[in-house]
Amino acid sequence: MSTDSVSPLRQRMIEDMNSRQLSAGTQRGHISSCKRFAAFLKRSPDTATAEDIRLFQLHLAETGLSICNRNRIMTGLRFLFRVTLRRLDLAGEIYHIREPQKIPLVMSPDETRRLLAVASSLKIRVLLSLGYGCGLRAGEVVRLKVKHIDRAQNIIRVEQSKGRKDRNVMLSPETLDLLRQWWKARPSRYDAGTPLEERWLFPGRKTGKPMTTRQLNRLFHEAADAAGIKKGVTLHALRHSFATHLLERGTDIRIIQALLGHDKLDTTARYTRVATGMIAGIESPLDLLSEPRRGGKRRRRDQPPS
Repeated sequence: MSTDSVSPLRQRMIEDMNSRQLSAGTQRGHISSCKRFAAFLKRSPDTATAEDIRLFQLHLAETGLSICNRNRIMTGLRFLFRVTLRRLDLAGEIYHIREPQKIPLVMSPDETRRLLAVASSLKIRVLLSLGYGCGLRAGEVVRLKVKHIDRAQNIIRVEQSKGRKDRNVMLSPETLDLLRQWWKARPSRYDAGTPLEERWLFPGRKTGKPMTTRQLNRLFHEAADAAGIKKGVTLHALRHSFATHLLERGTDIRIIQALLGHDKLDTTARYTRVATGMIAGIESPLDLLSEPRRGGKRRRRDQPPS
């Protein structure tokens, strides 16, 4: 697989990925992984041996790449050997490393309130409000079109997002009011000839394209700095905060699962580990030991000591 031209091997791999309807992002990642392997080998990957794969995995470990990136690279190689080259023996040499489980970093309600308050423009406030108020991913926010806003049912339709899944999220009165304000102020020169329902809510600099997630990420960090948020939060923290704050207010975890579009409840359940309001409100067994008892019964918390 050449690193500077489309070789027959790369073309065949692209065809294999297209036939399996892998997303454009996944395809780019797989191709990049194979190009990296080819650069390491200094020859085409179809000549690789089991020892080459072992040495490449050792090389990735020595370069200090994160476990997530190492696993991503090896996933691309596994596709090449298992699907395109039909080399199941070599695919079997690829291993993935268990990633450490970390709790999501969330913002408090006060931090979120400050973040939205310092938004330097209506556009930025609407973008960040959609991320927090609806639990949308960055890519879902920037790809919203007019047709996705269903005012009759008070929902926002998220179409073909991660995992090629559709879902609905709530359209609150506050969010609807912000969207109406933005639509009045939104420049129309980008898509004047596009049917209304197909227009992007947040058009990008390129004609016919929405704004990029890179732009949205930059706007978020500028707002976080202006709000004085010292945590190392990322744009995805808005989605984490959405789920955590709903959980702390008593929303059923299965409803949160549906709003986030998670396949497995276990994925949503991780927010129980960061719901600080719920955790802080739990009575410690140490308190039960230290409270005086009378007549074999524990004194109620609201009962004054005698």
